[in-house]
Amino acid sequence: MDLSLLKTLNAERAARRAAILVTDMANGAQRLVRGGDDFHSDPLAEEFARRFRSGKSGLVQTDAGEAFLTVSVPAPRLVIIGAVHISQALVPMAEIAGFDVAVIDPRTAFATEERFPGSTLKADWPEEVLKDAPLDPFTAVAAVTHDPKIDDFPLMEALKTGCFYVGALGSRKTHGKRLERFAEAGLDPALLARIDAPIGLDIGAASPQEIAVAVLGSVIQALRKMPDAAP
Repeated sequence: MDLSLLKTLNAERAARRAAILVTDMANGAQRLVRGGDDFHSDPLAEEFARRFRSGKSGLVQTDAGEAFLTVSVPAPRLVIIGAVHISQALVPMAEIAGFDVAVIDPRTAFATEERFPGSTLKADWPEEVLKDAPLDPFTAVAAVTHDPKIDDFPLMEALKTGCFYVGALGSRKTHGKRLERFAEAGLDPALLARIDAPIGLDIGAASPQEIAVAVLGSVIQALRKMPDAAP
């Protein structure tokens, strides 16, 4: 591989950005397509879009012959705001589904190692945690505390950074007040429409475990039906 291409690819990986290395099987020529590139006029545009969504590498047939697409897509993350009962059920299910999971909650009564063993728990304010682990388009955010002091900041950050899923627990009345706060904070109304609230698929979930299933279903649906290219 050309060293400059390798350097660029590694930089994209380090920044949690998607990229595809295209190798012409006939002559070995290579080029890099990044998720944020405007590749819609490329002959392989539809294939790139599918590969960015699936994350799968493989051979494709082009007018000029075969090409191998080496796909580099960041591992999807799920950031859960709130160390509540729903989160306790959601964490193991999301990990089984292949997500890197973090639970953020500054409330010491909820954020305990007994309730969340392992390294998923971040017992601090979201503002502090996200300084070192910023959100990105391959991250889903699920806010489940019912507390605006904790939920509002990460939800607004998720919208600003283009997280592929942004969900929030609460009734329609609660969400209406949330939208008013976000509008007063200056967020674009178009962004507000991206919030999945009440959170999760409408499956009639009642228990924390059922709500966790509904949330994970929404997250996976959003991931697999992402726009053609993530920024």
